[in-house]
Amino acid sequence: YGEVLAAHGARVTLIDVNPDALAEQTERLQVEGLDVRGATADVIDHATLDRVIDEAAELYGRLDVAFANAGIDPGVGFAGAWAGNTRPRVPEGAIERYETERWSRVIDINLTGIFATARAAARHMRPRRFGRIVITTSLAATTTEGAIGSAYMAAKAGARHFMHVLALELAADGITVNAIAPGFFITNIGGGHAHNPAVQEAMGKVIPMHRVGWPDDIKTLALFLASPASEYITGQEIVIDGGWGLGIAD
Repeated sequence: YGEVLAAHGARVTLIDVNPDALAEQTERLQVEGLDVRGATADVIDHATLDRVIDEAAELYGRLDVAFANAGIDPGVGFAGAWAGNTRPRVPEGAIERYETERWSRVIDINLTGIFATARAAARHMRPRRFGRIVITTSLAATTTEGAIGSAYMAAKAGARHFMHVLALELAADGITVNAIAPGFFITNIGGGHAHNPAVQEAMGKVIPMHRVGWPDDIKTLALFLASPASEYITGQEIVIDGGWGLGIAD
């Protein structure tokens, strides 16, 4: 998201919890001549998140676009449910073994972190009566699978509903709120099972394009939602289903 906006003239602040990965990506984009800076923050630390967003808005003189896309831990069966001809069942007793700490952390990051990011952005956008907030949801928010038994589905479904509610609240102030729901998608700043070549190969077998999604696949959509061209769209979840196609869920 940050790369495509910066490539089209935006001044961009990347916020991430991992300082090393953040520094690597920030330096890579700066070497390409893009106006990109990094700020380290954990989205569950709302005071720090507010501070780094406030600092960016002060530095730039305004805040036009905010992407809220923190997410972790798709949980049991998320990848396996899509790979192969049969979708595995959730192991018996999975819900009984699901720890409260794990549930709370996933909700804190995947849902409450989205809320905190959008709240901080709205504080700067509403007085100017202009802004774009883009939330990353997931196919797990739209299509439920028995094999995905975790807080991930609940958080992403909550983020989708939150996006709808926020769009209604902010529409009169000239602020659009939309969501991008990627399919099986590999980021270039995060880690996790998606970076495993064996998982990518297995997923590619069941995706019509025969490959997983990469950052370049999503750039034009991110640019569209951040631009004035999308001013007539708000409260929409745009689904990119791993090569199956693109659709809008209202």
